[in-house]
Amino acid sequence: MPGASKRFLIAASLVVTFAAVPASCAHHTKPSAQPVPPAAAPPPPPTAPPAAAAPAPAAAAAKLPDRLSDAEFWELSQGLSEPNGSFRSDNLLSNEVYLQYVIPDLLAVNKPGRVYMGVGPEQNFTYISALKPSMVFIVDVRRGNLDLHLMYKALFDMSADRADFLAKLFSRKRPDGLSAASSVADLFRAYASVAPDEALFEQNFTAIIDNLQKKHGLPLLEDDVPGIRYVYGYFGQYGPELTYWMSGGFGGRGGFRNAPTYGDLMVAGDAAGTLRSYLATEENWQVLKTLEAKNLLVPVVGNFAGPKAIKSVGAWLKRHNAIVSAFYLSNVEQYLYMDGIWTDFCRNSLELPIDENSQFIRSFRGGGGPAFGAGGSLNQGVNPMSVDLKQCAGGVH
Repeated sequence: MPGASKRFLIAASLVVTFAAVPASCAHHTKPSAQPVPPAAAPPPPPTAPPAAAAPAPAAAAAKLPDRLSDAEFWELSQGLSEPNGSFRSDNLLSNEVYLQYVIPDLLAVNKPGRVYMGVGPEQNFTYISALKPSMVFIVDVRRGNLDLHLMYKALFDMSADRADFLAKLFSRKRPDGLSAASSVADLFRAYASVAPDEALFEQNFTAIIDNLQKKHGLPLLEDDVPGIRYVYGYFGQYGPELTYWMSGGFGGRGGFRNAPTYGDLMVAGDAAGTLRSYLATEENWQVLKTLEAKNLLVPVVGNFAGPKAIKSVGAWLKRHNAIVSAFYLSNVEQYLYMDGIWTDFCRNSLELPIDENSQFIRSFRGGGGPAFGAGGSLNQGVNPMSVDLKQCAGGVH
């Protein structure tokens, strides 16, 4: 396993170039005629009316589950999914340095008990730790992204705290002196000088697969085990220095262009300098660990403009009276426009249960409304879903 570079960039000073879901009628028999009583007969005593039937209790409204069993998790993930698709890069790590800047705007309209949706890798974790949704669906065209999230799922389960999590994520021995109270800068400073450990990588990889298959009984598909090994290998090879560009298989472009490292993204903050990454605090990390432990972070394979995934998520959420709080799109719409299928995505999104507080989170270049960003970098902005979805099929229904 090649040694990791020793450089460690500070995100605040980073200048980055990016690439870039009839009651039946009862039959009544006519009563037979009754003889008329004699005139002298006294009238029969009045009959008390039957007691009024107690109203039937209203059916309890379905709601989001407090947790899913392992079998329910797998059935939901696979049942909502479409066949595997492809993209030009592996997306093992975000390349969006402004991703935290929109969090204050999201928090201003966020409501508890809602559902987060997103695409791609770890940047979702940062949004999730801030918004604290009750459930999460990550929809991505590549099954490789599902494998990435299965890897993370096992690592959250196997780790006691952030320092332990990073040791397993990067296959490096845990440095002395780290604790749950360590700052995120101290964590990454400590791991920056620890060499990769191939024996530890093999041990950890076996533990990840055993966690998924033996502990949780997930019937992984034939390609999932090598798929998890593929993505995990890059974390073991590059550690905290991993960037968006460092993988190249499955149609990815690879290379070593200037981009934020894993460490850079985790020690970065928002426009006010507030640290909001999912590893910024133990509390943030525990939000993800809890969701994963309850099987409430569900990865789904699906094209945003495809025939099933988003519509199926929407139908499931409606059955559970749930509302989408935020839907992180990255810059997927750029490619949907290029392929002439953005309207299909828009119409799919009409199937999601939303309200005036539901937000799209976007990454994009150039114009497109208020956003954070500058120069050649990707901008980051939020827009109300109800407004944007009026562009297709006559608006939100």
